[in-house]
Order: sequence, then structure tokens, then C-alpha cells
Amino acid sequence: MHTTPSLVEVFDTTLRDGLQVEGVSATVDDKLRIAEQLDYLGVHFIEGGWPGANPKDIEFFARAHAELRLSTSTLVAFGSTRRPRGKVDDDTTLRNLLDANTSAVCIVAKSWDYHVLEALQTTLEEGEAMIADSVAYLHGAGRQVMVDMEHFFDGYKHNPEFALRALEAAVVKGATHVVLCDTNGGSLPHEVSAIVTDVHRHVGSDVVIGIHCHDDTGCAVANSMAAVLAGGRHVQGTLNGLGERTGNCNLTTVIPNLQLKLGMQCLPEGRIERLTAVSNHVAEVLNRPLNPQAPYVGASAFAHKAGLHVSAIKRAKDAYEHVDPVLVGNGTRFVVSEMAGRATIQIKAEELGLPLDGATINQIIDDLKRLEHEGYHFEAADASLELLMRRAAGWEQSDFRVESMRVITDELPNGEFNTEATVKVWVGDGDAAERHVHTAEGNGPVNAIDTALRTALKAAFPQLDRVHLTDYKVRILDGATATGAVTRVLIDFSNGKRSWTTIGVSGNIIEASWRALEDGLVYGLLHTID
Repeated sequence: MHTTPSLVEVFDTTLRDGLQVEGVSATVDDKLRIAEQLDYLGVHFIEGGWPGANPKDIEFFARAHAELRLSTSTLVAFGSTRRPRGKVDDDTTLRNLLDANTSAVCIVAKSWDYHVLEALQTTLEEGEAMIADSVAYLHGAGRQVMVDMEHFFDGYKHNPEFALRALEAAVVKGATHVVLCDTNGGSLPHEVSAIVTDVHRHVGSDVVIGIHCHDDTGCAVANSMAAVLAGGRHVQGTLNGLGERTGNCNLTTVIPNLQLKLGMQCLPEGRIERLTAVSNHVAEVLNRPLNPQAPYVGASAFAHKAGLHVSAIKRAKDAYEHVDPVLVGNGTRFVVSEMAGRATIQIKAEELGLPLDGATINQIIDDLKRLEHEGYHFEAADASLELLMRRAAGWEQSDFRVESMRVITDELPNGEFNTEATVKVWVGDGDAAERHVHTAEGNGPVNAIDTALRTALKAAFPQLDRVHLTDYKVRILDGATATGAVTRVLIDFSNGKRSWTTIGVSGNIIEASWRALEDGLVYGLLHTID
């Protein structure tokens, strides 16, 4: 007998919680672009921020109504309950929530008696009234009201009677959701399971129970799954697990866990295949490189350093991959190193669609051994490996040819350094090629070279505007030779849809950087469609 999968709502809070991580910020334009991606993915709710808390969030909600065309997701404004001993009709936070003009709102409420007594300096009865009055006011204004019960698990362990009273105060006044928050991130799955079971027994038939976990014990995903298995039907988290301290529940992990492993419907039909692309897109917008080993969506999530198992992987991939990577929009990769044999190279060639004969495969193996002896590391540079294999198969890139490159660094009178790069490049092929000479300044040699080369290529290849450097890593291979050491440079690139890494090795750090940079742009032109 066919049964419909249980629905688990996905509430994304990347635009608020996710932006609290150190080193991450977003403009209003960035937030609007991320909201579009979340709607494309198909999450049920998008928490846009706290209206009135700062000018950016005020502008976001104003522009969201004018510019966003959400087809799947509901935009939610976030705030808090009324102040202690205050009145709802003159509370600034509640008024700002209504002014945000979203159909749904989410307010945070104190459910730990310690916070009510010590942080708010008020009574438990007043703490309960703050929740009830705020929900009644917002519900009466026609809003769907969700309540985040802050520090709920700590509160329940300390005083379960008050924690449940706080829930009841929200439910009886019209809240559609009560979200149990592990705000300190200190709970473990067995604790979450037991407490959510108690809550479900107490109010489960009257309201949707949600879960909001932080990752301070590394258990945010496991805790969220435990809550769902105990009766929760609403999961809050952030894309790529962004959030303050150690982050929030990672939606790119918990969604496929629930949907692919437990058969629960989290996203509309056909949307989970967009997970990897959306994850990468948001990482690009926030300039926060995605962890390559992230489950499901990371570049290494389905990567195999084949070795002796290569033939077995080729025959039975499912023996080595827990799900088909296509289900989440990812793909299998075979990582090649100097230890690669003929079968490994052949599989990699098939993956790239390259027809290679035996002699070419032998040549590639010899090249890999020689280059890795010199310091190259192709396991970490998939794009450079692909270009090496294509060139061995007879391919030559004809988009551009660099004639020369020069870098000059001067110390200015104020003690700062100025770097200038000049690039002479032929754009096009054969007799139709045109010579361009461009000079650009940068905050270092790599930035200056990159800017000069892009300027030379921009008119012919506007698609390079979508190719960005996301990381630059330098490693000294032989520290004993001090400043004369051989240097390995790895550069990460992204075009918003795919990411790749190139490598350069030389005793001259600028040459090593140049080799990696040139390969990165060549690869970008090869795979970025205008």
C-alpha cells in the first residue's frame, strides 16, 4: 500500500542566524539574491531578518515586497515578545513586525525560568503573559505566528512545569508553531528525543512542533533528526550550517537525511536535486567557500581516490556511495595522483568524455609522476588535471595566448606598497588574433596580474565576469632552502554554479601563481557558457 511521506517543513534562517558568523556579511542585494535561491530550492519559510533592528533589514523587507517574486517560500519577519511590564499596542518591536507586512512572523520568547527571573528581572507569571499577549496581538492582526522558545531544552531540564506553561501560553492564543530551541547547542540526541516526546504528548495535537539547533556539540543535525522522529514536523537551520559560534543545523545535510534516508518530504518534488547548486551559489554570494568535505554537497562528498579499488568502484559504485550523488545535484569524482594506474586514468577520461588510446594514457601517467615529483599535487587541483589530460589528448586552447607578463612593486612615500602588472596577450586564434597590452594595479602581484589579464580578455570573453577567485593558498615545499624554496600555489575559482582548483609550482612565487591563475581562467572559459 502506497503511503504519502510525512511532511517536514523547512524554515531557513540563513538571512539572520547565518549572517552572525564571524567574517560573513551581506548587502541587501546579497540577501535578495539568497532569498531567490532559497525559493528556487523550495524551502517552506525564509526568515528575512529583524525589521527595525538595523537599516539593512528595514530596506530588505521594503525591497523584498517590491522585487521578490517567491513562488514556493513564505517570507517571515523575526522579532521578540513585548517588553516586561509593557503594552503590546505601543511596543516598537511588535509594531515593526506588522510594518514588515509579511503574512507570517516568528517571535523569540523566554522559556527558561532562569532567564525570565535573572535576565528579564521579572516574574514567571509576567514571562508567561509576555508570550500570550504578543501572540494574541500578532494573531489578531492577521499574522501567522510562530514562537521560538529560546533555551527550551535547558529550561525544560531545570523547570519543565514553566517551560510547558510557556508553550501553552503561545498555543492557546493562536500560535501555529512552537519551535524548541537548543540555543546553547549543548543538548545531545537522546535528551532532545525524550523532551520532544514529552512536548508532543502535551501539545502535539494542537500545534506544529519545530526544532532549532545550534551545533556546539557537533550534534545539530542529529538533534534535529531526533526531534523529527519524536514528533517534530518543522526544522529550522541555515544553508551550509552558517551561524554564530560553531554554526546552526546545516540544512544541506538534514534535508537529504530526512528525505532520502527517512522518506520524509522536505522539499517539493524535483527540488532536492538543486541542493548542491544552491549551496554553492549561496557560498559564492557570501564569499564563504563551501567545505569540500561537506556531506552531500561538498566537492569531495563523492570523490574516490581510486587506487586498488578502482575496478570495483567502476563496476559497483553503490558499494562505495551511500546515495546516488545525482539525487542531490552532485556527482562522482575520481581523484588522480602519481599512484594512478591505467584503469584510474581511463575512468577519469571517461568522466571527462575524452577518448584516450593506450600510448596517451601511458604518457599521462609518466607526466603525473614527473610533475608530482616536482611538487605538483593533482588530487587538490582537479581543473589543472583535466587540462593536462586534454592537452595530452591533443587539445589546445585557442582563446588567448600570453606573450609576456611583468610585475613591478614600488614603496610609496607613505610606506605603503603599490603593485603594478603589465600583460601582453593575443586574443583569438591564428591570423585573426588581436594583440592587447594592459596595465593594472592591485593589492598584490596576483591581484594585479588577474586584473590586467581580465581587462585584456573582457571584450572577447564577457563570461569571465562570472569567474571569481575564492581562495589562494601558498605552501613552501622545502623550507630548508629558505627564500629559495620551491613554492606550490593553489587557487580556487567559482562561477556560481561550479567550483574548481588549479595549481602552479615554481621556485618563483609569481610564476607559480601565474601558472595557476592562467589555468583557472582557461578552465573557466572551457566550462562557463556565455
